[in-house]
Amino acid sequence: MSWFGRLTQGLAKSTKRLTDNITGLATGTLPLDDDRLDEIEEALIAADLGPAVAGRIRDRLADQKFAKGIDDAGIRRVVAEEVEKVLAPVAVPLAITRRPQVVLVVGVNGSGKTTTIAKLANRLKADGKSVMLAAGDTFRAAAIAQLKIWADRVGVPIVAGDQGGDAASLAYDAIRKATDAGVDVLIIDTAGRLQNKAGLMDELAKMKRVIGKIDATAPHDVLLVLDATTGQNALSQIEVFGTVAGVTGLVMTKLDGSARGGMLVAAAEKYRLPIHAIGVGEGMDDLQPFDAAEFAAALAGSGD
Repeated sequence: MSWFGRLTQGLAKSTKRLTDNITGLATGTLPLDDDRLDEIEEALIAADLGPAVAGRIRDRLADQKFAKGIDDAGIRRVVAEEVEKVLAPVAVPLAITRRPQVVLVVGVNGSGKTTTIAKLANRLKADGKSVMLAAGDTFRAAAIAQLKIWADRVGVPIVAGDQGGDAASLAYDAIRKATDAGVDVLIIDTAGRLQNKAGLMDELAKMKRVIGKIDATAPHDVLLVLDATTGQNALSQIEVFGTVAGVTGLVMTKLDGSARGGMLVAAAEKYRLPIHAIGVGEGMDDLQPFDAAEFAAALAGSGD
């Protein structure tokens, strides 16, 4: 199956939620009146697109060129066009521009952070880059063990210590080893204990300080992994991790398990952070660079 086919299949729950909300609100050969436009706007907000984007779609549909009416497919096309306009500026591939490029990966536990690191490493390796991993989530023994397994599967080296070790020291050691080995990309895992925000802040701040001692420009990327199934809660995660870690880009996982995929549009509208990649499955090749037009068409069900 093509990537667009897999994306469409993965977004099926989100697409159904959106299209179910707007189906029957078209007027055929009659113009859309204010009441009907209000219903469409509310339906789009309920599909997690956010009030700003829903308002712009309403304005588009109120345009005189639809005075002769519009069908359901026409509404979906307008939704896809407006969603693409929001997403196009933030659809930015992760660019590898130095050696080693230090990529700090943050996110709450359970967001798919560790598997995303593995998939990202696999993708970079396929692109001809040499990759090293660092098990910086020293709070959980399971996180260290899991990342070691993934490193072995992908076939990349890993720097890991013991549970309870100092994450900042481990990151420092990893950068030295990556530099000595001439590795292209070093990907560092981090703890994701949002329930202890102060501790998380202190640990990430220390990690960034220590990394900065060995390379003043590092970390070069701070990627936040978001779980699509958390819906609007993902927006608060962007807020928290943006403050704590200085997030530079987003990766969205588990879109295939969620009806809340529209939230990515609201996040793009509100935070304007680059969206580097999205995931729609468990396989190693199910993390792909983010394409705004494909996502918009798949989400709105207008790419058939």
